[in-house]
Amino acid sequence: MLDHILDSPLSNWLKDSSPNGEHIAISSRVRLARNFEGPLFTNKNDEPSLQEVDSIARGLISTLTKADNREYSSISLDKLSDTERSVLVEKHLISPAMAEKLPYRSLVVSNDASVAVMVNEEDHLRIQAMEPGLQLMNAFKHASLIDDAIESKHVFAFHEQFGYITACPTNVGTGMRASVMLHLPALALTGRINRLIRSILQLGYSVRGLYGEGSEALGHMYQVSNQRTLGDSELDTIEQLEKIVEGIIAEERKYRQSLLHNDREGLEDRLWRSYGILQYARRIDGKEALEKLSDVQLGMDLGILPAWSDHSFNELVAVTRPNFLNKYIGKDDVTTNERDAYRATVIRQKLVDMA
Repeated sequence: MLDHILDSPLSNWLKDSSPNGEHIAISSRVRLARNFEGPLFTNKNDEPSLQEVDSIARGLISTLTKADNREYSSISLDKLSDTERSVLVEKHLISPAMAEKLPYRSLVVSNDASVAVMVNEEDHLRIQAMEPGLQLMNAFKHASLIDDAIESKHVFAFHEQFGYITACPTNVGTGMRASVMLHLPALALTGRINRLIRSILQLGYSVRGLYGEGSEALGHMYQVSNQRTLGDSELDTIEQLEKIVEGIIAEERKYRQSLLHNDREGLEDRLWRSYGILQYARRIDGKEALEKLSDVQLGMDLGILPAWSDHSFNELVAVTRPNFLNKYIGKDDVTTNERDAYRATVIRQKLVDMA
């Protein structure tokens, strides 16, 4: 299963994310932070506690399989290479913090990669359920199913007044972070994105980049998520976040039409130039590749550029990431020029395949 997850450019939850032929809501994720009663928090680096939590997690495989009829496996992260752990980060299955080589850190993951449980990250368990497009409620239901299955076998740390007890006080309560990955090129190109982000922050929600906290919004992709975990129920949080995301999507659609109306020729020039660079470049770095792919996807959504399959954008975002390319090339000591040349080749071939 590990080889399939590492080698597959696209997880199932990143496919078919574009209703009506548009790529705005890319994916939805619900993450639940949980800690067992008894073992010390992970950040105490207490080896017996870390070992106990890792052992409990490995014993959950059959429980999780019965819960949702998926095949699960446990992956010891310290037995993977640096590149392999980084690929898991690029595939959004572990956090950047989990990429560090530390003992008793593991990943329990379903065969379709729609469920990933990080073991001994900041909390004992970080239960993640992912869905394509704007499907927060489905992601929440799946995460809750896994959560209930685990809690039927083991006692979580819970306080009647404060809810689930977590390593960081900002997660106390529901322990839930719900997020949606959004592709917002029109808002970025019109300069409206910063004002929108300020508005979202004022509402008590966060906006992060492609890989979460502290990461850059590469390719005009942003993660919008809740910040409050205390005082609101999980369902209220999901409903509020869905309304906010639907409002953002409406704004993105509005400014896509504004770009067309105000300077269609200028927009077409930008999009065709990006298409041409991807079609003919012999070297391209990761940041430029995502910028140009974002332009091309916008052009396809607007009917300006020839269309590709529904999930090609998501696939190219995945396969053009540096560590995924390193694994494709088959060595860790890849030079920047080698990687940029291989990235350009992969993109050119994809454009040929879709022609």
